[in-house]
Amino acid sequence: MTNITPTAAPKSPAHSSVSTGKNTIADGVVEKVAGIAAREVAGVHDLGNAGARAIGAIRTAINQQDRGQGIRVEVGEKQVAVDVIVVADYPVALQDLADDVRSSITEAIETVIGMEVAEVNVTVSDVYIPSDDNRSGAETESRVQ
Repeated sequence: MTNITPTAAPKSPAHSSVSTGKNTIADGVVEKVAGIAAREVAGVHDLGNAGARAIGAIRTAINQQDRGQGIRVEVGEKQVAVDVIVVADYPVALQDLADDVRSSITEAIETVIGMEVAEVNVTVSDVYIPSDDNRSGAETESRVQ
């Protein structure tokens, strides 16, 4: 009589030999990942509304930059929804910029976090014009005698 040893069934990607449990990823982590991805898009000058940017400038000055600035997320068990506020560099095509930000955030969350992205809402709240900074400085200098 031959002794037959049963072979193990092949494992599917959904199952592993690791013990079961629950993974929790904090909203702040998802916000940071989304913020980093948004800032990597060419044409994004900054994130957040005016108040958030002012506070962000102070935080950056003390070396405590908030990478999730301008990002709000809602994290479910399997999906993430993201709202992002963008300040665009002038003269970037704003619709294209919003699409690029959406794609970058979606790819980063799916790759790094491993969750499905339900939606990414992009609001362009302002346009940064470098000449405005130069002009305001020039006006101040020309007024001093």
